[in-house]
Amino acid sequence: MSVSRLERRTFLKGLGLSLGLPMLEAMRPESSAKAAPANQPPVRMAFVFFPNGAIMPSWTPSETGENYKLSKTLEPLADFKGDMNVLTGLAQDNGRAKGDGAGDHARCASSYLTGAHPYKTSGADIRVGVSVDQAAAQKVGHLTKLPSLELGIEKGRNAGNCDSGYSCAYSSNVSWKSATTPMAKEIHPRLVFERLFGDAKQSEEGRERRDFYRKSVLDFVANDADKLKAKLGITDRRKLDEYFSSVRDLERRVVRAEQEAERVRPDFEVPDGIPRDYQQHVRLMFDLMVLAFRTDTTRIATFMLGNAGSNRSYRMVGVSDGHHQLSHHRDKKELIDKIQKIDGFLVGEFAYFLRKLKSEEEGSGTLLDNSLIMYGSGLSDGNRHHHHNLPVVLAGRGGGTIRTGRHISTGGEMPLNNLFLSLLDRVGADVERVGDSSGRLTVLDA
Repeated sequence: MSVSRLERRTFLKGLGLSLGLPMLEAMRPESSAKAAPANQPPVRMAFVFFPNGAIMPSWTPSETGENYKLSKTLEPLADFKGDMNVLTGLAQDNGRAKGDGAGDHARCASSYLTGAHPYKTSGADIRVGVSVDQAAAQKVGHLTKLPSLELGIEKGRNAGNCDSGYSCAYSSNVSWKSATTPMAKEIHPRLVFERLFGDAKQSEEGRERRDFYRKSVLDFVANDADKLKAKLGITDRRKLDEYFSSVRDLERRVVRAEQEAERVRPDFEVPDGIPRDYQQHVRLMFDLMVLAFRTDTTRIATFMLGNAGSNRSYRMVGVSDGHHQLSHHRDKKELIDKIQKIDGFLVGEFAYFLRKLKSEEEGSGTLLDNSLIMYGSGLSDGNRHHHHNLPVVLAGRGGGTIRTGRHISTGGEMPLNNLFLSLLDRVGADVERVGDSSGRLTVLDA
């Protein structure tokens, strides 16, 4: 059988929809050492933010180097110890007050990826800086359907006062396109799904027809898919069937979540179509991010597990108190223990994301191997509002450019933005400075 060669950026199309494909054998170049580098899998980059800092004694491993033992909070990441580095000693100096008084939660989110100090205002004259994800999107975003993807769990506002005189825009966003323009996050799984597969030029009539017949996105590209399968080898056809099954399953979960939300009793206010169950919501968003990376729909993403200062309760782990309220624990053991439960739960959800990435074969490795996934917060000690020694985990090998399996301590006041410069290099974004960066974090190098 003659197998056709395919471009890496091949889409299936139908009724205003386009469906990206995972990397297939038919997309690889003809066997020659010279051609191989041109079709290496791209490096993806994602930043996952959690609010209110962490209980650092339970987070920080006691040993450094390769022979370290995972801390209590990081134990859910045991299966990925060899795929990640724990980084301590990094700081965001511009999250500190610098004469502006209270408002550490707003500053921790707004400075987290920008490395810039936010201008204190609750009005329209917000100003902070360009975030690392958007610095990357400006350089490599044109290579994909979506320059970047911004996800979240909690609704946010870009107006009003949310933290001691700081605009709600600072607490609700970690991604900033410019110093004055936050990239609003999407919290609705259905809208994320449509953004990944819908066409910006899709007609209103096409959308109405699709909604009327309640068809799957796969139904609309079926003809194109059948034609493609006829050109592929056995291995690629199997891989394509597995991919279609995962898309169908994810779509069903999105629909099921919407249906559950519609069954909420009238006096219970829940945003339309958004899962009531926090864990279900988080995992849907993680799965959508995996799908976006798998199909090369985007290579850059951010995900806020909560807005800065979030006071959500975590009853699934027996914590009914609000998260932010607990973060001001005043060193009381019973409150510290509750926060540690929240910390461990959120790390467990991050482990779910890494497991999904690692299960996807790509090239000679996995999707996780070809990614840079940073998990962390803009605060370390939430009680004292510390902006140094931040809790940071960096997962993935960046296409083989990062040596993993280590606890790396940088000493205490190393700018977090040095890490960002090193990550930008690996996604092909030539940027000389982020915030108060002072150089690259060369200790990461493989």
